[in-house]
Amino acid sequence: MENPIAKKLEALVKLQAIDSKIDELEKVRGDLPAEVQDLEDEVIGYQTRIQKLQEEIQVLESDIVANKLKVSEAEKLIGKYDKQQQNVRNNREFEALAKEIELQNLEIQVCQKKMKEILLKVSRKEENIEETQKQRDERQKDLENKRKELEVIVAESEEDINKLLKEREKRQKAVDEKLYRSYARLRKNARNGLAVVMVMRDACGGCFNIVPPQRQADIRDKKKLIVCEHCGRILADVEDRPVEEEKVKKGRRSATAAAATATAAAPAAFTPAFMLRREDEMLD
Repeated sequence: MENPIAKKLEALVKLQAIDSKIDELEKVRGDLPAEVQDLEDEVIGYQTRIQKLQEEIQVLESDIVANKLKVSEAEKLIGKYDKQQQNVRNNREFEALAKEIELQNLEIQVCQKKMKEILLKVSRKEENIEETQKQRDERQKDLENKRKELEVIVAESEEDINKLLKEREKRQKAVDEKLYRSYARLRKNARNGLAVVMVMRDACGGCFNIVPPQRQADIRDKKKLIVCEHCGRILADVEDRPVEEEKVKKGRRSATAAAATATAAAPAAFTPAFMLRREDEMLD
């Protein structure tokens, strides 16, 4: 009867193998994708800044137009009051009109001062826009160069990655949906992208922490899914040790056992001589 856990593990191992190959191909691109993304964000940031400055200039220009209208209205009123002064009947009316003319002249002066200040602000913002455009254009050139580099590298590996992605899609369907979610979460959190590993040299193939012998036996049985106690990765199987390595390991165990036996027997072997030396000392 087919072992369902073994089948699940086999599907996960094959999926992990494909993902690892894709990771290796993507590593060839290095930091270029991140650099391209950073440059794109930077260019967008410069463009947003330029747009904001342009909007601010539009608001300032609207203020200039409003002040020009005020000046025009004040000039009209001055002309009106000048005519009225020619037809006044007494000094009191003349002085009242003169007061109004004076107020309108002050209004004109205030508006003209405001327009000068606004024009200065507009000039500074235009200079800021010009400088920002230069910076944007420089970064845009850098972005185009990086994109070309990335396109060349992507083109070299694109065919292989596309084949692997198609194969991955098939392998993913063979994995239980709930189990795949756990696998995807593990891959996302793992630095090396490994979610399914082997036990190699008595250690987890992901975090390299020791896996106890009993746990290794359970992993070999494949009666249930077992994860590493330290990193949470799925332990698919235990890698068999080479024959030479097993001999060395057994040799070390035998030597250790022999040394322990010799140590245990040493006191008994040397006791008589020790006692004789003590007796000779006492006789002297």
